[in-house]
Amino acid sequence: MATVELRFSALPEHVRTARLVAAAVARRAGVDEAVLDEVRLAVGEACTRAVGLHQAHEIAAPVRVVLVEEEKQFSIEVGDEAPHAVASDAPAAGAPGAEADSEAEDEMGLAVISGLVDDVEVTTGESGGQIRMSWPISVAPALN
Repeated sequence: MATVELRFSALPEHVRTARLVAAAVARRAGVDEAVLDEVRLAVGEACTRAVGLHQAHEIAAPVRVVLVEEEKQFSIEVGDEAPHAVASDAPAAGAPGAEADSEAEDEMGLAVISGLVDDVEVTTGESGGQIRMSWPISVAPALN
């Protein structure tokens, strides 16, 4: 099992780099060429979401991207350290309109990711969240 870990400051300009690294590692791992655009787009959405959450909550910690190549699948985990509301939490103080807009953007980003990736798992909690996406690795025929 091969793992690549990328950490970057929560700045929008670093999302492109994360997308390029993810596509390169996915290609090397054996993800089908036809799926690489989906990998790039999904990673871009997940990283943009994490950057937005870090900026909204003024979190200085870096965004984490972990790329894992296993025997039959390639997975990417994008993690943030922003506190996520738990259903039982009371509404946060502040401008309710801005918070609703932020939640709508968050839901739209997750919907885009779900449309691009068949195998997605989103976990959130008070200490951060993680989006785990995975794709099958195609076994290339041996060249003689």
